[in-house]
Amino acid sequence: MAGLGMATAPAARLNGRAGATLSDHRPDWHHGGFGLYVHWPYCKAKCPYCDFNSHVPRAAVNHAAWRQRLIAEMAHMRDLTGPRPVDTIFFGGGTPSLMAASTVDGVIEAADRLWGLRAGAEITLEANPTSVEAATFADYAGAGVNRVSIGVQALDDTDLRALGRTHSVAEALAAIEVARFAFDRVSFDLIYARQHQTADAWAAELDRALAFGPDHLSLYQLTIEEGTRFAELFARGRLTVPEDGDAAEMYAITADRTAAAGLPAYEVSNHARPGAESRHNLIYWRYGDYAGIGPGAHGRLTLADGSRIATETERDPAGWSATVARAGHAITRRDSVAPGEQAIELALMGLRLAEGVDLDRYARLAGAPLPGDRIRMLEDEGLVRREGAERERLAVTETGRPILNAILLALLA
Repeated sequence: MAGLGMATAPAARLNGRAGATLSDHRPDWHHGGFGLYVHWPYCKAKCPYCDFNSHVPRAAVNHAAWRQRLIAEMAHMRDLTGPRPVDTIFFGGGTPSLMAASTVDGVIEAADRLWGLRAGAEITLEANPTSVEAATFADYAGAGVNRVSIGVQALDDTDLRALGRTHSVAEALAAIEVARFAFDRVSFDLIYARQHQTADAWAAELDRALAFGPDHLSLYQLTIEEGTRFAELFARGRLTVPEDGDAAEMYAITADRTAAAGLPAYEVSNHARPGAESRHNLIYWRYGDYAGIGPGAHGRLTLADGSRIATETERDPAGWSATVARAGHAITRRDSVAPGEQAIELALMGLRLAEGVDLDRYARLAGAPLPGDRIRMLEDEGLVRREGAERERLAVTETGRPILNAILLALLA
């Protein structure tokens, strides 16, 4: 089973600072919480489907310098947010499992020093399942990481090669087992609707994944993203993916089999046993605040005066590093997000969740409720439901999830 937790984070890191009791008049971001996203931009190789800000370094990475730059940018973000406890930290990328454990340790220590970690803070690191990186899991756990998300992507060696992955199925399964002994919580990712994949093949692969008894799975449909190698091949007719109907069948298989295994979808592409949800990603979907640290990281921050801003940092790793060294941060965009825009973002993110959106919260931000006639129309079609007595929520039904974008358009247009 996942979560044996034989290696645990230092007690001080888990206990953190107590933090103030929340008042009835708390700022809107408290509904989602506050997290730190730390972006490590480097990979051993660029996957042909990936449009994330990831790069293959041309020279050896100076880990000490990167640690200093990340902490410097964190200090600037602390100046923007003021004091508040950190609920989660997420090391994403790129391939964060290529980071030196001392860098991870330094970032976690700095977060506790600058803001204070809430008791039991979730600290996640994304990892590739190569044997070399899996061997460092104990070091990351010792630094304070208590959750790992492993990019397995496929349980088929031929498909792994087609996806540009550098690991084998055997290495992936071995990494999962190592992770279970190192971390309290383990998740892994799979991609479906891959080239030439059939619904039956995906069902068998998903059953194999579920047989490991995971607590959390991220299951994504392959999409052709602009600017990727796959997009180039697709445009030239050298890459085909399953038809929409076949992909929809795979989505239905995913929903049915994960629910039957006790891992229902709590978000469109994420499945977990109750209590094992990604608390960091819930901050995004519940529209909390998050500080984006590192090259190309995005953030949403509420300032001391109650205004909310969207931030984005310099994407180029060398440019980001040089700018932070000179200015203490590399924020290239700092845009005000008006309450009406916040309401739209709340709906766009929150309706991805099975729990849905607090309608009163939406109305406070928007200055008006969602149109009742549109909600009733979607209810009549079985696409959304309202629930809750004291605090009414709007959620998309299982029938509506495959056409979520159309539902959002109907509600918000």
